[in-house]
Amino acid sequence: MSLKYESTLREPLVDGVKDYHQVTEDIISPIEGKPGKLWYVGFLISLSLLGFGAFSVFWQIYFGVGVWNLNKTIGWGWDITNFVWWVGIGHAGTLISAILLLFRQGWRTGVNRAAEAMTIFAVMCAGQFPIIHMGRVWMGFFILPYPNTRGPVWVNFNSPLLWDVFAISTYFTVSLLFWYSGLIPDFATIRDRAKTKLRKLLYGVASFGWTGSTKHWQRHEALSLVLAGLSTPLVLSVHTIVSFDFATSVIPGWHTTIFPPYFVAGAIFSGFAMVQTLLIITRKILHLEEYITLGHMEAMNKVIVLTGSVVGCAYLTELFMAWYGANPYEFATFFKYRAAGPLGWSYWIMMTCNVITPQVFWFRKMRRNVMVTFVMSIIVNIGMWFERFVIICTSLYRDYLPSSWSYYRPSWPEVGFYMGTFGLFFTCYFLFAKYFPVIAVAEIKSILKTSGENFKEGMEKYEGETAEQFAHAVHHEHAH
Repeated sequence: MSLKYESTLREPLVDGVKDYHQVTEDIISPIEGKPGKLWYVGFLISLSLLGFGAFSVFWQIYFGVGVWNLNKTIGWGWDITNFVWWVGIGHAGTLISAILLLFRQGWRTGVNRAAEAMTIFAVMCAGQFPIIHMGRVWMGFFILPYPNTRGPVWVNFNSPLLWDVFAISTYFTVSLLFWYSGLIPDFATIRDRAKTKLRKLLYGVASFGWTGSTKHWQRHEALSLVLAGLSTPLVLSVHTIVSFDFATSVIPGWHTTIFPPYFVAGAIFSGFAMVQTLLIITRKILHLEEYITLGHMEAMNKVIVLTGSVVGCAYLTELFMAWYGANPYEFATFFKYRAAGPLGWSYWIMMTCNVITPQVFWFRKMRRNVMVTFVMSIIVNIGMWFERFVIICTSLYRDYLPSSWSYYRPSWPEVGFYMGTFGLFFTCYFLFAKYFPVIAVAEIKSILKTSGENFKEGMEKYEGETAEQFAHAVHHEHAH
């Protein structure tokens, strides 16, 4: 059996001298021990943010939506901005997992688990905003189409806001199944290593009695492919439908056909940036530098610079169409009130963060620099938040009646609610990092012999030997 599975020019996806047992030790042992001080500090900060968010939501429900600084002109403010922002962040996980699995990209293995978890937590945060925005939260079940006794009071199937409900709930369900099904073999590994009866029982239940038989693996792989095939179109449809919330209206600045592809590119852009932020922190705290390598970061930075360029083209297209279309209201929205006007500062923050700064990733040195990547990932998400703010607020704060023109600034319950979703997101992520393997152990093992550093090194040296002889020889060599 020849060992040349993969080009030796490609850099390894797993650094260091690793065999199967070492992979298990590196990834599972942080779950078995007590978390460090950094984990506790982060978890407490997240919990306090979550508490403040819960208080803000209680305040808003008790006193009504009037405590938000929405007015006659600006009916959508921070709330819907944050909703679209969180939905966008939820995009990268399923994209990394599903599309890269279907395209057989090896580099997905180190980053897919954390990205899938991020998707689920981000969609949980996003879903709250439209429900709280209703004001009467207890009427939330009205958005679900089910046979009822209310006579003709049915949901409006012509409304993109209803399509949102379907798209996001479907996306959440498929992403959850995809994430959980990938965890099952790893739960079984933790179950088999468990020292206490309770731990053995809980991980045993979570792993559904997985034994690692050929039949189990075959079903697992078939399920992964089916779910990947289901979730790939969902990646495109969810943010397309979110864009219809705007594009199907007749408001200048919203009524445009470029929104669907531009929203999808923007969502992938911000989602990949958030994955970078989380993975850089995770690899540092859990010492996983050998599994989340510079190669992984570079691959994701390439996606960021591509989608950033698509978003930049969309911004320029919008400006061109506003000028070329000869609609005075469209022209005024873009050139008088967006690029200039009282909220013009937000437009230029958006342009700087989303179009100009990501261009540093054309340089290989920058793509492989951890600090630059971390700072850029935060800048991109700030820019994408401002993009949503610009689309919503600068299209609404100047309408056809100058008497109703207004300026928008958020009130403290709006800010508190937003901070609370950060609290929820990071509380969930910290718990995930503590009790679940952040990297897919079984998937890392599946690429170890083609892409592990020590196996790559010996490929030419031991040409012609079997994989087992080669692995034994390399391990023996490193041991001495």
